Amino acid sequence: MAAAMAEEQEGVNYASVVFKANKNPPSEGKTEEIVYDEVKVQNGTTDQAADGKTEEIVYDEVKVQNGTTDQAADGKTEEIVYDEVKVQNGTTDQAADAGFLVDKRANNRRRHFKRLACGLGIVSVILLSGIIAVCVYIATLSHENERLEEIQKNHLTNLTNRINELSSENENLKRDNINLTVQMSNLIQNYTVLENKITNLTEENEELKSQKNNLTEQIQEMKANINISRAQWSIDAYCPKKSGERHCKACQKNWEHNKLSCYMIHNAIRSERITWEEALENCRGKNSDLAVIHDDKEKKVISDYSWDSSGTDGYWIGLRVEDKKWKWIDGSDLTKSYWIDPPAEGRCAISVKKDRWKSVSCDRKQRWICKQKALSV
Repeated sequence: MAAAMAEEQEGVNYASVVFKANKNPPSEGKTEEIVYDEVKVQNGTTDQAADGKTEEIVYDEVKVQNGTTDQAADGKTEEIVYDEVKVQNGTTDQAADAGFLVDKRANNRRRHFKRLACGLGIVSVILLSGIIAVCVYIATLSHENERLEEIQKNHLTNLTNRINELSSENENLKRDNINLTVQMSNLIQNYTVLENKITNLTEENEELKSQKNNLTEQIQEMKANINISRAQWSIDAYCPKKSGERHCKACQKNWEHNKLSCYMIHNAIRSERITWEEALENCRGKNSDLAVIHDDKEKKVISDYSWDSSGTDGYWIGLRVEDKKWKWIDGSDLTKSYWIDPPAEGRCAISVKKDRWKSVSCDRKQRWICKQKALSV
């Protein structure tokens, strides 16, 4: 740095000029710019005060920036920076030096205060950040504590509810246990009663078995007697005694004999006529069946035995409809379909004298013809 002093017409003016040169040398072939960076000018006049002292009048600061380009001796340009120019006018050399020292001290104080303010600002920011962090941590900790308290409260409520539920279930189980105990006692009593009844029934069953055996023996004896009686009856029916002698016949009394068969013609009056099922039971009660015919000759014999019949008023024979077919009571099918009308459910056959067989309802009441084998004599 360099300092310069100048004199003006109105007095001696002292100025402090600070020159800052560019530390980096310019590159070859380039120009260097001369910059008058800051020039602070203070103009003032000194008047004599009443007390014999001088008074300094300070005018506004003026910043002037100007520059020119000079060619260096080596063909390069060099940039000279006039960093700060401070001009102070005074009446004496001592005043200029004193002003320079005052400005320097003031500048030092300002720098010191700036550094102190900057440090205090940084400390304040750090403290503020720490306070904010502590506040956030405290708020978070408080929120976590509230959350934990809420969780504990909910957990305690759930435990209380669960305890109440378990207590209720325990009471219900106790009641159920009492009821089951009573039911078990009742079942034991019922079991004892049933066991006694089973014992009694077993004894009664044994007694009934004994009675059954006795009755079975009696029935066997009665069947033997019946067979003997039936045989005797058959002998009496087929071989009646006349004048102390037996004369045997092929058919019983009141039965019509024709070749190998005997026929009972039930020419009942209208009030005594019966259905097909009733006629079948009647014939089987006589050890016979309703008439079954398999050839034209026997058909003519049955037709001749169908006395006083015409239209749908005839005699039941052993032919009816089963599974949509005409079937005889011995299980055989009707082989000559032209003997009667086509089959229909619920229909049975009747024989009519000098006419073909007729299909009528099995529930109608008709006369009937029974048939059994003739006795060989």
